[in-house]
Amino acid sequence: MSHLPLPPVTRKLGESGLEISSIAWGMWRLAEGGRSAKEAAALVHAALDAGITLLDTADIYGFDGTSGFGDAEALLGEVLAAEPALRARMVLATKGGILPPLPYDQSTAYLNKAIDDSLRRLKTESIDLWQVHRPDILTHPQEVARALEDAVAAGKIRTLGVSNFTIHQITALQHFLSQKLVTTQPEVSPLRITCFENGELDQAMTMGLVPLAWSPLGGGRLASPVSERDRAVAAALDVVAQEQDVSRTVAAYSWLMAHPAGIVPIIGSQQADRINEGVRALHVNWTRENWYAVLVAARGERLP
Repeated sequence: MSHLPLPPVTRKLGESGLEISSIAWGMWRLAEGGRSAKEAAALVHAALDAGITLLDTADIYGFDGTSGFGDAEALLGEVLAAEPALRARMVLATKGGILPPLPYDQSTAYLNKAIDDSLRRLKTESIDLWQVHRPDILTHPQEVARALEDAVAAGKIRTLGVSNFTIHQITALQHFLSQKLVTTQPEVSPLRITCFENGELDQAMTMGLVPLAWSPLGGGRLASPVSERDRAVAAALDVVAQEQDVSRTVAAYSWLMAHPAGIVPIIGSQQADRINEGVRALHVNWTRENWYAVLVAARGERLP
């Protein structure tokens, strides 16, 4: 039986000239547990040495509900300040627009401040990919677009994307932008398949957006299935995992990567061995039968 195409090692970010790895590393838990700059540097090296070039963070990463806003960016900034050569090896992505406890603010004044604060914390002159973290429905998309384009014109940002936007919110923002969006970052996993059927991935393919999947392991539920549905999805993934001698985690990443939209899973682990293991997903083969078996298990009913 023939296999679906394997993902490429790298993908282009629009027409920017930037290329990213087909799997990313995320740092939402980088600052947890008092991790030192030296320990954080070891994780950055692990990702880069494994061939992962897209490093994803956000200004709110590190926030615990009362404090820590900006901590993950600041910790990465310490790493980059100590080893400036690392900056050229990565495509640095961050996000902004969440302002506890509002919760969202994408007014011109706040976006200007959020971008400048991220640059300062990251100790870098420009951000390769800046994404609006969650939509602020009280700010007109034209205002958001102007603020982002001003930041691009000033050399603060190279490319733009969105995270957790609906199809129509993406369309509205793009309408007011002269520069094309290059990414969308929804929650996608074998346990959260909404975007496979609601048009999000179809829009991404139509617009040339690279989908960056956050929580690709279902918030850890694939590792420790609880519900009957979780167990069914895990069992369907295990068929391929056992056939090809990889972990269920790697099988889950590769299942997403087999989709023609070019989904880029974001590895959330802060363990070097798990980061390194993740890149094995580039070499996992899927048949249509096995791929759809996971989707059917996730749907909980047969396909029509």
